[in-house]
Amino acid sequence: QVQLLECGGGSVQAGGSLRLSCAAAGASIREFSMAWFRQAPGKEREGVAVIVSSGSRIYVDSVRGRFTVSRDTAKDTLYLQMDSLKPEYTATYYCAAVARPSALSLLPALFAYWGQGTQVTVSS
Repeated sequence: QVQLLECGGGSVQAGGSLRLSCAAAGASIREFSMAWFRQAPGKEREGVAVIVSSGSRIYVDSVRGRFTVSRDTAKDTLYLQMDSLKPEYTATYYCAAVARPSALSLLPALFAYWGQGTQVTVSS
């Protein structure tokens, strides 16, 4: 059983930066695809970025050029560097993983393991 624990959320002004981390326990993430999702109040969960075993990654259009997803397999940790933040990025951010090395997708149903979420609030 894989457990995911996010940290790094907080409150920041528009234009600021945050770095989210997601530590995995129970398995090596080396052969996992891992992703970040977010959910704002009253909205559906949205895929933000995914990175697969080869290092390939995709982003949702609204964050491309502002967010960078990366992973450290030695530490079994996933990261999301968020720059030039906008108020509309305010949401709970979730880390997710699936035991498939090439799941280059932002579909929530594809991911079997989820963290508890960390709140990101961007004020104008």
